[in-house]
Amino acid sequence: MISFLYFQNTKAFGSQLKDSIPIAELSTAYGGYGVQDTLRAGFTSAQSELLPSHPLELSEKNFQLNQDKVNFATVRNIQGLHAPLKLQMELKAVKQIQRLPCLQSSNIALDSLRGTDECIGFEDILNDPAQCELMGDPHMMVEYKLGLL
Repeated sequence: MISFLYFQNTKAFGSQLKDSIPIAELSTAYGGYGVQDTLRAGFTSAQSELLPSHPLELSEKNFQLNQDKVNFATVRNIQGLHAPLKLQMELKAVKQIQRLPCLQSSNIALDSLRGTDECIGFEDILNDPAQCELMGDPHMMVEYKLGLL
């Protein structure tokens, strides 16, 4: 009998709380004066609000992802379900292997798995680390990557 009364009291207490606090006001990102609540919603940026200027822009941004999906579907149709799962596992393992933050990584294993190791593109020529304008202190870069700073 005591547990039944306790359950009834907590149920009544919960309904009192729900009636006294407007739930819709807590879920919105804007405060009472129409100003964005930065603590709950985060900072805004103009870049995130821009729409693509050309219909092909989204396609170009997601080209590698779309290419991977097509390749995985093809491999699945030819070799079965295990092949794309194995390739995805290998890609995930290769993406985790990196050099120190102050050294540029060539990602040759990732290029070999994707089949782009024989192709020359803009990123191969224009992404030369020798032409980099900024070289930081290696100790500070490693500490930042490890979360010590």
